[in-house]
Formats: sequence, C-alpha cells, structure tokens
Amino acid sequence: MRGVEVVEQHAKSVINAVAGMPFSWSINPYRGCYHQCRFCYARRTHTYLEEDGVNNWGSKIYVKVNAAAVVRTELAKRSWKREPVAIGTVTDPYQPLEGRYRITRGILEAMRDYQSPANLITRSPLVVRDIDVLQALARVASTHVSISISTLDEQLAREIEPTVAPPRQRLRAVRMLADAGIHVNVALAPVLPHITDTAASIDAVVRAARDAGAAKVWHNTLYLHDITRDSFFAYLREYKPELIAQYAREYRGTYAPRAIADRIDTEVDAALAQHPARSIERIRSQAVVQLSLI
Repeated sequence: MRGVEVVEQHAKSVINAVAGMPFSWSINPYRGCYHQCRFCYARRTHTYLEEDGVNNWGSKIYVKVNAAAVVRTELAKRSWKREPVAIGTVTDPYQPLEGRYRITRGILEAMRDYQSPANLITRSPLVVRDIDVLQALARVASTHVSISISTLDEQLAREIEPTVAPPRQRLRAVRMLADAGIHVNVALAPVLPHITDTAASIDAVVRAARDAGAAKVWHNTLYLHDITRDSFFAYLREYKPELIAQYAREYRGTYAPRAIADRIDTEVDAALAQHPARSIERIRSQAVVQLSLI
C-alpha cells in the first residue's frame, strides 16, 4: 500500500485483559489502521508509542506477525477458561494488510482448535474470506461478527471513512455471513450528531441491515477524547465548517450532551421496532446443544 509504513513486531502476549467493557478479553492483530475513519476512538493508542494519532494513524501500521502462534500458546494454558474474546477493539482486524498477513485468520483457526469463543468487529467485507473458519468456530464454541455501517450515503461515507469499502459492499458481506449461518450484527456506530443522526438516515441503515439478515443492530453516539477530537475537527473544517461552533459548544467534554444521546437512542429504538429481525437459521454451537440436553 503506497504511503504506508509497515512495522513487523513479535508480540510477547496477544490476549489482553479488559476492564470496564462488556467483554473481559480482547485481541488486536495490528496497531494503527489503514481505515482512516475520522471519528476513530482508537487513534489515541498510537500516542502510547509516541506516534501521531491524527496524521500517522493510517500511514504507520504495526503488524504482530507472530500473533496466531502466541494465541495458541495462551489458549493452551490450563488457566484459560474459554471466555469470549473480542477481536478488533482498537484496530480493524480485516484492514487491507490482513490480505497479505492473514493474522486474523490464523487467530480464528486457533480459537476454533481450542474451542474458545470469539467475536469480531470490522468495517471490511474481507471478513467473508474466512466464512469457513467462522462456521467451524460457531459449531464448536460460538462466534458473532459485527460489521460497522454509519450511513448508506456513499459520498458521506467516503468523507468520514476515507479508505473503507462502500456501505453496499459491507451490506453484501452481512448477507453472505447470514446466509452461511453466522450470527452477524450491524454496528450503527458511531452516530454523528447533526450529520448521520436524522430519523431517515438511521431508519435506512436499520432497514438495510435487517434486510441483509443482521440478527442485531446496535449503536453508539460519537465521543471525542483528545486525539479523536483533533481528527474529527479537522474533518469538520474540511467538509462541515458550519458545524464547528455547534460541536464546540456541545462537545465541551468527551461525550455528547445527554439530550442528544437520548434522542438518538429514541430514533434507533423506533427504527428497530419498525424493522424486526428476519427469521434465519444460524449455526448452533455443539457446546450449547450439549448443555441443553443435560
């Protein structure tokens, strides 16, 4: 990829303990992300290595080349309790480099072999490459895939997610995963106040997600810590200068005002009520089946 510096690393550990989140463990095969989303909260992780999280987030990417082997070692420990692991919490596990390195696939193969559940989040349709491994993992443990889609407006999507596949391609991936029996969700995330938060925009994403076979549609509202704030305000200066003053007033802290978040929650709830999930046959874990027979 032109303009991208790739740094190969050998990680000492890969499965990380997580506090204060709905999951207890995470894996991130890469640091940095070619998907240079203007709103990405993970940009701040670059600063841990004294890197520029605004300008270098997508141009300098660290690759944990031994991640799959390390995961196998960690899963083999007697202390591992086969708890669910979230893959891709601060990087996209299916960014373009995955096509070359296949690290995420190797990790999923390890999770399958050790019958340990894993959940993925991505913005990339490349995930369909690994349908076979995801099906196998779903049978022996469990797996959920969340595909992020913030808007169906392709021009707007290109502005806020400059290097991500168009929404229609991601919806095609949702459909392929659902047709393969994979539990696939759509993350309407983040919802951007005054940009993607209209009732029509939210309804369009929810309707398309349900039509494609998404089991769930979940969402969150944009939040801005220091590095992401710099990135997002740079986007506003380039594309939405009329919103700068409003965002400066409303985002005095990290989170949107409660009134805005509540309104967005209401709009999403209304869309979900209007477009219920379709009945789709999904792979059921053998472990779950065995427990139900006891």
